[in-house]
Amino acid sequence: MDERSEIVLIGPVGAGKSTIGGILAARLGLPQVSMDDIRTGYYREIGYDEAYAGQLRAEEGFPALVAYWKPFEAYAVERMPADHRDCVFDLGAGHSVYEDPDLFARVRGALMPFRNVILLLPDPDIETSLSIMESYDPYVVPHREINRHFLTHPSNGILARHTIYWRDLTPDQTADAVLAAVSIR
Repeated sequence: MDERSEIVLIGPVGAGKSTIGGILAARLGLPQVSMDDIRTGYYREIGYDEAYAGQLRAEEGFPALVAYWKPFEAYAVERMPADHRDCVFDLGAGHSVYEDPDLFARVRGALMPFRNVILLLPDPDIETSLSIMESYDPYVVPHREINRHFLTHPSNGILARHTIYWRDLTPDQTADAVLAAVSIR
């Protein structure tokens, strides 16, 4: 298995993955590949049913929808590296957190070749991180409990090779911190 030097950004909702990914891509002269932009195509390859997903969310709520997404998310993480090289990846918040050990093993295997998997967080403290992310992005507020789960679950910490805390940093300074932490060929 070839080691890969692309940067892969992971973290909870509102952690700045897409923002920092865009800055890094511009600085490095590389494309940004955002899982949020390409995931649906991968999901459909293995039978994702948008109508069922909508019905599930309406009848059982967002947590039920997140559970439905999990096998599709794992598949997308496996597929994305095969389709994209020499870029900056940012994964959707749920694409790096799994309850099912088999799904987590698949994702861990897919990310294993990447030496620059970066977990972005505002602060080491969970409550502080939640408050900061909510203050930056109102979209995060209704997803507080799911985000709390993403912050407390061990998956991100296991997958990450480096963690960057950005509480006192601007986005440009956060990108500087990422670049200082990584090894790019």
